[in-house]
Amino acid sequence: MHNFSIDNLNNDQETILNKLFMKVQVELVEEVGQAAFKSWLSALRLNKLDNNILFLSLPSNFLSDWVIPHYGHKIDTICKRIFVGIKKTKIIVNSTVNYKDNSFNDFEDLITKGNLNNNYPSPLDPRFNFSNFIIGKSNEFSYAAAKKVAESAKVSFNPLFLFGGVGLGKTHLMHAVAWDIQERTPKRRVVYLSAEKFMYEFVKSLRHKDIMTFKEKFRSVDVLMIDDIQFIAGKDSTQEEFFHTFNSLVDQKKQIIVSGDRSPSDLDGVEERLKSRLSFGVVAELNKADYELRLRILKSKVQEIQKIKVDNDIIEHLAKNITSNVRELEGALRRLCAHVELVNRPLTLDTAKQILHDIFKANKKSVTIEEIQKKVSEYFNIRHSDMLSTRRSRIIARPRQIAMFLSKICTTKSLPEIGKRFGGRDHTTVIHAVKKVESLYKTDASFSEHINVLKKSFY
Repeated sequence: MHNFSIDNLNNDQETILNKLFMKVQVELVEEVGQAAFKSWLSALRLNKLDNNILFLSLPSNFLSDWVIPHYGHKIDTICKRIFVGIKKTKIIVNSTVNYKDNSFNDFEDLITKGNLNNNYPSPLDPRFNFSNFIIGKSNEFSYAAAKKVAESAKVSFNPLFLFGGVGLGKTHLMHAVAWDIQERTPKRRVVYLSAEKFMYEFVKSLRHKDIMTFKEKFRSVDVLMIDDIQFIAGKDSTQEEFFHTFNSLVDQKKQIIVSGDRSPSDLDGVEERLKSRLSFGVVAELNKADYELRLRILKSKVQEIQKIKVDNDIIEHLAKNITSNVRELEGALRRLCAHVELVNRPLTLDTAKQILHDIFKANKKSVTIEEIQKKVSEYFNIRHSDMLSTRRSRIIARPRQIAMFLSKICTTKSLPEIGKRFGGRDHTTVIHAVKKVESLYKTDASFSEHINVLKKSFY
């Protein structure tokens, strides 16, 4: 037989070889059955014919390691019978080969592997990219970690675990990473999907007895992104499969990015070994946006809208009174814009208050003493335990007094209750702290600025 490179065939040669290979496919289906063919052999492609050796290719080591010992002899026998004159058949791994369409009408449901991006992933939202992600103290570390992963050709840390409450930007960052990677290196196979979708595909593969196809699809990607991992809590079989998928990708030095509503150690219903794996890389928390960040986000969104004028006093009122999450903040702005378009009247602050009264009411949730203690400790860079200790050094005592003052004005707790939460102190200690802070607030401009910043962080 002649020597051919599949990428450099003339039309007649290509037609002949493709027809011969199609016969190989038909015989393999008849020999091993359609289910086994779909799982293991449908990705087999013609590569080249060199020195009477027929080279076939598979897209991954995973497939090759299974196909050669289990089906290699069968494939060689069939190929020698159909490609008359060849000495032997050799199966190689070549992920860059142009996998031509060798499917045929009699088996329309053949699964073409090596093209994962068109099968399982959830669609990416074009609105979510790095350029329109507004950065603040609450999310700057998560942003930096996500940007590092997106820009790195090699895996710097694995996995990247993003966690935080609803509407704080986890999904935005994940989509931004996916878009950025695909733009920089289009050949990298990036798969983004929810943990719920992962579980659904896993269960479906079990039902159809096609688990090996599932394994191959998820273990042959370059970047796997799983959103809302908490969904698989209590789902033992799915956790088992994800655990092994995780290990397989890490061993191959492939990137994994996971998001959840809490840190790995706090995921109830998740096996300890999986928690340990999820904690192994970089764990980055997205916290609630403070007033300044909420204000910047709203101003950015207003600039995008352009056609509708929203005065600064309205923007500031929204930023001050909608503190739950960014998603609700943006939703409130969209509601106001829709109202203006429908009634065709200018937007005033009073009108905005009426339109969004339900959102404002829902956001008027009481602040807890623990939240105040945590925020003040972080602000003054002391330990939370110092708030409860007997230490009286000024570097500790002043933040403690401020926290007591804020507990008095921001919560409905009584003075004895506040004292109890600060290491069992007497209510007179709280009174002294409140008076001291009020005095400094009136006489010390720098001190009053600290108090104003802290107060804004709670509203």
